[in-house]
Amino acid sequence: MGLLSKKDSKLIMDPLADNNPITIQVLGICSALAITAQLKPSIVMAVSVLFVMGVGNVVISLMRNIIPSKIRIIVQLIVVATLVIIVDQVLKAFAYSLSKELSVFIGLIITNCIIMGRFEAFALGNGPWKSFLDGIGNAAGYGVILIIVGFFRELLGSGTLFGFPVLGNPVEKTGLYAIGYENNGFMVLPPMALIVVGIIIWVQRSKNKELIEEN
Repeated sequence: MGLLSKKDSKLIMDPLADNNPITIQVLGICSALAITAQLKPSIVMAVSVLFVMGVGNVVISLMRNIIPSKIRIIVQLIVVATLVIIVDQVLKAFAYSLSKELSVFIGLIITNCIIMGRFEAFALGNGPWKSFLDGIGNAAGYGVILIIVGFFRELLGSGTLFGFPVLGNPVEKTGLYAIGYENNGFMVLPPMALIVVGIIIWVQRSKNKELIEEN
């Protein structure tokens, strides 16, 4: 028997595909638009949400029987705010320039509807282990989309990945630029993030007709 049961595996795999929080539930779109012009911030945001959501779900699950119903939202906000502060301080200590680049967007994790939604819909009604898997699964589903969008926006918009040129030198006209290739400046603008997400949604739903019927 494997480490995870079939139900446990589903908690992780569903948000990566047929129940993705961005492409299916259409949640967390703001960060997909705001910080995916480059791949590195996209990955950092994905890892940050993974930490906040995985740990946060466990904390809320452990406290679920002692949280008064009337103040549960306040408690959830305190938990997620504490975890976001930890993430922010770690970034400032070890990646200050990246912390400045992400600036307010790290703080906005507090209001990420995916996180609050999973606290309310899952962690309050399930044990720590299942809540942890649910948090990791949904954060991974969110992060995968951010990384895909960031990859294509930086590659096609700047000709780089992680800031390093991969298509050649546009000034010296080497690589693809030698045959007339030009960077697409529109790719680094926020509207293009929405278009890339739309293409991902189209590809996903074209492969799974059930998603079209359900929506």
